[in-house]
Amino acid sequence: MNYKTIDDLDDLTGKVVFVRADLNVPINEEFKVTNTARIDRTVPTIKELMEKGAKVVVISHFGRPEGKGDIKNSLRHIVGDLQKALGKRVVFVDDCIGEKVSAAVAQMSQDEVLLLENLRFYDEEKKGNEEFAKELVKPADIYVSDAFSTAHRAHASMVAAAKEKTSVMGRLMEEEVKALEKALANPVRPLMAVVGGSKVSTKLDLLNNLVKKVDKLVISGGMAHTFMKANGINTVNEANSLVQPDMIETAKEIMNIAKTNNCEIILPEDIVIAKEFKPNAEHKTVSLDEIPAEGWSLLDVGEKTIAAINAKLDECKTVVWNGPLGVFEMKPFDNATNKVAEHVAELTTAGHLMSVAGGGDTVSALENAGVADKFSYISTAGGAFLEWLEGKELPGVAVLKRA
Repeated sequence: MNYKTIDDLDDLTGKVVFVRADLNVPINEEFKVTNTARIDRTVPTIKELMEKGAKVVVISHFGRPEGKGDIKNSLRHIVGDLQKALGKRVVFVDDCIGEKVSAAVAQMSQDEVLLLENLRFYDEEKKGNEEFAKELVKPADIYVSDAFSTAHRAHASMVAAAKEKTSVMGRLMEEEVKALEKALANPVRPLMAVVGGSKVSTKLDLLNNLVKKVDKLVISGGMAHTFMKANGINTVNEANSLVQPDMIETAKEIMNIAKTNNCEIILPEDIVIAKEFKPNAEHKTVSLDEIPAEGWSLLDVGEKTIAAINAKLDECKTVVWNGPLGVFEMKPFDNATNKVAEHVAELTTAGHLMSVAGGGDTVSALENAGVADKFSYISTAGGAFLEWLEGKELPGVAVLKRA
């Protein structure tokens, strides 16, 4: 990797190290954390820095406060969960810049962690303001960026702050970048991408990049309906599917680019249709030429398609996954996603496949399938993961490149 990491740091004894984490975890109406995954995944970086003698100050955004403080979006709500995960005392400071922070840093012991208030209580954070960044890191000796999920934003804490001090990647960001580089930049081939989602229009950049990089591309979910129509399946229409008529020519162009780049596109061969859009609705599996013109909706792919995808997976060495194959939130329309995910997990566990997945719906779908812990790597990032797959340079990663 051509990026600076914790391994590049010298003696940390007594040094004040600011860690830019992503602690933007979900909370309920009683301000209780309902999922601690993001807290848990930043713990190794904090613990390692403390073990090396550093005084660690953690900063993060939280919710959408739109540049002003409010109790709902205060990071004070996660103090208990962070303390439990770390096994260390966490001291909360109700600001992220200024005298309160400087005083707290001066008084802190090496065996405790400071957690500063929500960065987004200041408009300057999202605007990438350099003066705010200078004030933010003024008490720090070293800056550690561990929030890959925010690396696609040129916010003050992600870019300007990293330019102010000696700055390196934390272990979580390092892990994310290594996994993504291994999967896309330097993959063991054949390489397959599985892309799902509702609309072609939301994943144009992704598809245009992937058809030039992967050997096989599975297109599923609602977006597959437009490709099916572009491929001459006239039984697909606006009454029974999520087909986007204005995207049909674009879909044809993507398929042509794929052909030029020797990328095999894998589309549904059979479809699970349902009478209603609800769990356990009356449903059946039909071939593509048997799709009713109306009265039924396309909610999943059938066993023939599942078998075809799994057979292609058997030929591959690397897979990148973004998006479910069907309406996985409703049973039994999670069947295809579950069965293909289970096959990826089996191949990964057997050592035949390197598997990387990311994106909010994708992580939820793999958790629903019970196999999230059996993939090689699951990214907690949403937008950043997607932009990386689109081939874009992420400002919060680029700023940490070696000179």
